[in-house]
Amino acid sequence: MSSTTKAADRKAATDVAAWMFNVVTSVGIIMVNKALMATYGFSFATTLTGLHFATTTMLTTFLRWLGYIQTSHLPFSELVRFVVFANFSIVGMNVSLMWNSVGFYQIAKLSMIPVSCFLEVVLDKVRYSRDTKLSILLVLFGVGVCTVTDVSVNAKGFIAAFVAVWSTAMQQY
Repeated sequence: MSSTTKAADRKAATDVAAWMFNVVTSVGIIMVNKALMATYGFSFATTLTGLHFATTTMLTTFLRWLGYIQTSHLPFSELVRFVVFANFSIVGMNVSLMWNSVGFYQIAKLSMIPVSCFLEVVLDKVRYSRDTKLSILLVLFGVGVCTVTDVSVNAKGFIAAFVAVWSTAMQQY
């Protein structure tokens, strides 16, 4: 086996591990946050956001020190814009999780896909294929069905989810 093949295999294994870690930690954070908020009455969503930021910073610093993450640079104005949208996104998601069911929280996260596509169509004049448009319509239909059947939504929670979805889409844009 050549060194190129070994390097490619190692990269593939690292990528799979990173994706699995991302999924497991994301779901774990959601479940722990909801348990703290619903079961134990913890109502400090911004404190949870701060803890998430601190943990992410420490883990990122550690992984960069190990050489798994490369340093990147953004112009200051883009960095500020990114940070503002990221903060609204995470605080909005945590508040949405606090005020809504996990199901509605997941519906809100899923609705970021059509919102992101909408931004690309409006701001960048992106044209999507018919198959992509049908996929987005299917997502929107599913969001609509789930929203109608999930009765544990309230006005405050809906507004928090709305802010979270749009700020996340803007952050990703």
